[in-house]
Amino acid sequence: MSGLTIWTYDWVPEGPRGFVRDLRLRWACEEACLGYAVRTIPFDGRATNHLAQQPFGQVPFLNDGGVDIFESGAGLLHLARKSENLMPRDPVGEAHTLQWTIAALNSIEMVTVPWWFLNMRGDGDNALSPWLSQRLDHLERVLSQQEWLAAGRFTVADLLMADVLRVSTVRAFGNRPATEAYVARATDRPSFRKAHADQIAHFEAADH
Repeated sequence: MSGLTIWTYDWVPEGPRGFVRDLRLRWACEEACLGYAVRTIPFDGRATNHLAQQPFGQVPFLNDGGVDIFESGAGLLHLARKSENLMPRDPVGEAHTLQWTIAALNSIEMVTVPWWFLNMRGDGDNALSPWLSQRLDHLERVLSQQEWLAAGRFTVADLLMADVLRVSTVRAFGNRPATEAYVARATDRPSFRKAHADQIAHFEAADH
């Protein structure tokens, strides 16, 4: 198989639509003006039906010619190497983009996902709340001083961080106007709007 192919589920319930992480790869391809195809694996049996491609039974995974990659973060970094739209080529700009990309995964999403899970279960005393609040406060301080995270412009680090932060329960957790404005800037980009609309249309078509 040649060219870029993003793999996702053939269908998901309404709740996760717009948040399934193939959106990150779609968004990156749109930002970088990279052509891509979308292919699917069945939602039914998803825990075991594609372990050869994704050893944790998740989506997305990415094919690029002879290169197969799982994990959305790894896929984003692979795509970022293809386009300066996603990551600058000067050593300082590249290093700063990489560090903030990893921070989105390790310092923010590592906290937001388990916090969200406990919150959705109705845990009235979510023990992760102080940790999450501290992390978001640190990020608010950074975003109150600069428009984007690295290189003075939008990069793959912003794409990933904004996607991590746009979950409504996370955005509602405290008053952080700089972070709110940051997410709004990122998700107002035409590339995000197209990727998001395409994902919604993909899953809606499967309803029929």
